[in-house]
Amino acid sequence: MNHPVLSSLIPVMLLIAIGFIAGRAQYIRAEASKDLSNLVFMVLTPALLFRTMSTVHVEQLDFKPVAMYFVAALMLFGFMVVWQGGTRRAIVVALAATFSNTVAIGIPLIGLAFGDAGLVTLFTLISLHALVLLTFATVMLELAVAREEAAAGRGADRHMAVTVLKALRNGIFHPVPAPIVIGLLFAQTGWVIPSVIDRPLQLLGNAFGPLALVLVGVTLSSTRVGDHLKGALGLTLIKNLAFPALVAGLSWSLGLSGLPLTVMIVAASLPIGANVFLFSQRYNVAEDLVTASVAVSTGMALITVSLVMALVNRI
Repeated sequence: MNHPVLSSLIPVMLLIAIGFIAGRAQYIRAEASKDLSNLVFMVLTPALLFRTMSTVHVEQLDFKPVAMYFVAALMLFGFMVVWQGGTRRAIVVALAATFSNTVAIGIPLIGLAFGDAGLVTLFTLISLHALVLLTFATVMLELAVAREEAAAGRGADRHMAVTVLKALRNGIFHPVPAPIVIGLLFAQTGWVIPSVIDRPLQLLGNAFGPLALVLVGVTLSSTRVGDHLKGALGLTLIKNLAFPALVAGLSWSLGLSGLPLTVMIVAASLPIGANVFLFSQRYNVAEDLVTASVAVSTGMALITVSLVMALVNRI
């Protein structure tokens, strides 16, 4: 039980299981889970992110593994789009193959496994994760929609500059990247958070991990996989195993190593993030497949993340 992989993953599994049971027993109803989700992302997440980054100096950050993460993500994204035919559906599926649940599952898992040093690396990734991947996906989807409208003879003019700027704005002014950036800026001043403020922030941050993981279980309890199991399994294998293997292979080929790279590989192995479902809803494509894939990816992550962590720790 003292093995680092087991000691970090078993609490995650138990908290998700508790949420699953609570959801099935209707102890937490759908209406309440939405309110709790807002509490996690609008209150607890900013408190944790700001407090952690408020003592980090920019020169302490290692951006090379983060850069390799995005190189691998964009390579896999491009391959999936071409393989699936370049349609809106292909782009949403490609996003599912590359967009990790770095917040609700990633933060508590990395915190348990690697401590504050691991969290600093993860937060460096998180500060750019949605901004880079969701902006890229938005531009690709808008281009695909424009092509489809032109082919159908509708040909509505779309101003890509407006689309890109809106995506950038939404990516920056968001409860995840914003407190990271503000915390980093605060750290560069050399100031220290007064204890009367730091203590409440610490308490809010401590509440994040357990509540976020319980909510993952509640969400899984109401998800129906149905006829999309085969497609969801295929997408899960790409996301949970092929993506981290690509990150590892590219990074090791360039001689990268150490804790920051380990965190990036584990982050790549995390299950599909919920934002992908929002994209499938917005563009009205692959909604059932993405819903099933998020559920299967999260469920199988208990096995696949364990495998990735075990292999990384051995190498």
